[in-house]
Amino acid sequence: MEAVTRHARRTRTVVIGGGIAGLASAALLAREGHDVTLLEARGELGGRAGSWDADGFRFDTGPSWYLMPEVFDHFYRLLGTSASEQLELTRLDPGYRVYFEAQAEPVDIAADRETNVRTFERLEPGAGAALDRYLDSAEDTYRMAVERFLYTSFASFRPFLDRAVLGRLGRLARLLLQPLDRFAAGYFRDPRLRQILGFPAVFLGSSPGSTPSMYHLMSYLDLADGVLYPQGGFTRVIDSIAGLTRAEGVRVLTGSRVSAIGTATRETTGRKRLGRSGGGRSSASAVTGVSYLGPDGTTVELECDVVVSAADLHHTETELVPAEQRTYPERWWQRRVSGPGAVLVMLGVSGELPELEHHTLFFTTDWKENFGKIFGKNPSVPTPASFYACMPSATDATVAPPGTANLFLLVPIPADPSLGRGGIAGAGDAAIEAIADAAIGQLSEWAGIPDLTERIVVRRTVGPADFAEDLNSWRGGALGPGHTLRQSAFLRGSNASARVDGLYYAGGTTIPGIGLPMCLISAEILVKRIRSDTSTGPLPEPL
Repeated sequence: MEAVTRHARRTRTVVIGGGIAGLASAALLAREGHDVTLLEARGELGGRAGSWDADGFRFDTGPSWYLMPEVFDHFYRLLGTSASEQLELTRLDPGYRVYFEAQAEPVDIAADRETNVRTFERLEPGAGAALDRYLDSAEDTYRMAVERFLYTSFASFRPFLDRAVLGRLGRLARLLLQPLDRFAAGYFRDPRLRQILGFPAVFLGSSPGSTPSMYHLMSYLDLADGVLYPQGGFTRVIDSIAGLTRAEGVRVLTGSRVSAIGTATRETTGRKRLGRSGGGRSSASAVTGVSYLGPDGTTVELECDVVVSAADLHHTETELVPAEQRTYPERWWQRRVSGPGAVLVMLGVSGELPELEHHTLFFTTDWKENFGKIFGKNPSVPTPASFYACMPSATDATVAPPGTANLFLLVPIPADPSLGRGGIAGAGDAAIEAIADAAIGQLSEWAGIPDLTERIVVRRTVGPADFAEDLNSWRGGALGPGHTLRQSAFLRGSNASARVDGLYYAGGTTIPGIGLPMCLISAEILVKRIRSDTSTGPLPEPL
């Protein structure tokens, strides 16, 4: 009899969203052997990590801190390359500068731990030794998180039932139940030092009073490990990953907005489904494909076996999935806490700004009131506000014309699309432009740049309505669900649908959480989920 050779059909996979999580997920799944198509609604890739050009100025419109460099390098090595091959990284020294309300002199945070210990000691006698203890704890917590919690899908809790984890349950409980601000207060009296150690909570979408002290690990990243910058900006990071994604054979389609995820009911017998107890015979739904609106305005039906949504999870579950098959319906979101909204202000400034570093933070004195206005029951825009300024032209000559400065401000505000949209040259909604004006004035006063407003030659603002309309962001939030206790680790949710086989999630709105490194890890634990791999550490390199 003549031998018959059968070739297994490759898994047809659609990835929704061309931000860093979608690109990374598509690349890793293609390397796994999937036949992958990536659909991005907008005309360009990057999602929140986008860019904008005007009159020789180039702005990153989203993430601007390159932390956890080993996560980036590990991801690149999974694809057979490295961060050093893909990017030109510059170490920032100082890593950042902090201006405090009613304080004449700013504080610079250096690129090395020893200098920062001396700085803390100068500001508060005994704080140098306290910082050493604090950073030892932060590093230990970070290592534990990488080895045990960040790279797991929490599909099984069996890997946590070993001696290394069980022996630390008491410490873990304290780090989860005690808020970050109280934890830092146990080490330091000076409010400036407490603010430096508490502000990373904002980049986690929360406040120091609501973020578990587990996240004091963030201080190890900036005070000991240092802050890097990829030359060319974070657009260069997106371009490098997009290039690797295409090299893996992924079809990348921009201007392709997904309108629905198709499902069908099928019978399953005696197997355990994700999120269900399994056993016996039950009716289950499975992915059949997606519908999307192409660049020419026509609707396209694309069949597939797997859908990975790297879009906002709220949008995915409440807009794209049929109502009866939603794992996270609207009632689930009513019990969740959004991270802050933001007003972004992009400024091209004539002349240089030596008063600012690449990263500069502005902290108000009354944080309780400031954060209460953002996250409280009756939210409002804080005035004055604690905010962040990024000036990449201090490090990168390609982002601004010679003799000028590229300045990006991020002002945390309530997540509320009704506050409006931004615009170019002051053409945004009145509330957004007023918030921008206030931040510019505050920066001008606190940093001692009295003529800043007159030197602005390019201006663009972005508001919560832009995040909601352009990125389908839940409640117009700038980051995603905040990292409160109930929204961290396995309590954040699952990266797989409990009701639709073949539907998975990636990105900052699912596990492990907010930030570019977390988005890269989300792509990796997606692969582990599909493989039924319940290990807790990074995958072997290369994939």
